[in-house]
Amino acid sequence: MSYSVDYELSDADENVHHVWDNSLDPRVTVEPGDIVRFECRDALDGQVGPDSDAEDLANASFDPVHPLTGPVAVEGAEPGDVLAVELLDFEHKGWGFTGYMPGEMGLGLLPEEFEEAGLHVWELDDEVAQFVNGIEVPLDMFPGIIGVAPGDDGEHDTLPPRDTGGNMDVKHMTAGSTVYLPVETEGALFSTADCHAAQGDGEVCVTGIEAPMFVTARFDVLKDKSVKQPQLETTGPFTPTGSDEPMYATTGIADDLMVATKKAVRHMIDHLEAERGLTRGEAYILCSAAVDLKISEVVDAPNWTVTAYVPESIFP
Repeated sequence: MSYSVDYELSDADENVHHVWDNSLDPRVTVEPGDIVRFECRDALDGQVGPDSDAEDLANASFDPVHPLTGPVAVEGAEPGDVLAVELLDFEHKGWGFTGYMPGEMGLGLLPEEFEEAGLHVWELDDEVAQFVNGIEVPLDMFPGIIGVAPGDDGEHDTLPPRDTGGNMDVKHMTAGSTVYLPVETEGALFSTADCHAAQGDGEVCVTGIEAPMFVTARFDVLKDKSVKQPQLETTGPFTPTGSDEPMYATTGIADDLMVATKKAVRHMIDHLEAERGLTRGEAYILCSAAVDLKISEVVDAPNWTVTAYVPESIFP
C-alpha cells in the first residue's frame, strides 16, 4: 500500500493524556482523508521494560494507566456523525510483555488462582513472538485502545470500553481494518493506545502482548452512516496463521457466561500444563496471548457453552 503521512504525533508528554475528556485541546486538527502516524507508549507507561521481572509488574501503578496519544480533531466531525478510522500500518519496537497481577488486585479472569504476579518478556521479530519451550506466537498487531471523546463532560477512566470505543481489545482491528466510531463531540477528538503485538480473544490474564508501537491511520467523516457503538470491517486474521488450522479446544459449561468462561480457561490451563509442559503461570500467560474464546451457544437453557481454542501451530 502506498501512502504518505500528513502528520506525526510522537509519544512526548505534550501528546499524551490519561483520561477521556472532551475538553482536551487537540494536538492537531486534520482534514478527512489525512493520514496520521501515532507513537504509542506501552499500556503501563514504561513501568515494565525488556529487563523487568514479575516484581516490577507487581509494583506497577495503575493510577493512571493507559497513556493515550492524541487527541486528534477531524475537521467537520459533529455529534451524530461516524468517524471512519482506516488502520494502515503498525510497527513494534522489538519487545513486549504479558503478565498477570497479584491475585489480591482482582484483575484478570482468574485472580483467585494466581496469588503472585507473573511476567513474560517477549522478543518480537517480523513475524512471531518468542515464548518458552520453543513456542512461537504469530504477530498480529492492533491497538487495544481506539476511540473518540465521550459527549458527557468531565474526565472518564480509560479502563472500561465505552459507546465511543476506548479499551475494547478487539484483536481483529489489524492493518487493513476500518473501525467506525460514533462521534459525540465536535471534531471527534480521536486517541489511541495500549498496542498489542498479539492477543487471544479474551485477554484473560489482563494483558495481551503489550508493546510500544507506531500506529498509522487514515481518517474520514461519514455523514450518512449511524452507529450507536463501535463497528468494524476486518480481514482478520481469525486464526493465528490466517487460515483454518488444527486446534485443541476445551469447553466451559455453566448457567452463567462468566462462570463458563472461567471453566473453559481453567480446563485449557490444565491441558497446557499436562500436555505441553508449561507451568500454570506460563499457561495462563499463553492463554492471554494466543487462546481464543468463543461463545458456542446461549440457547440451551439453563446452561451455556464457552469454548477455548489453542492453535497447534504455535508449538514446536
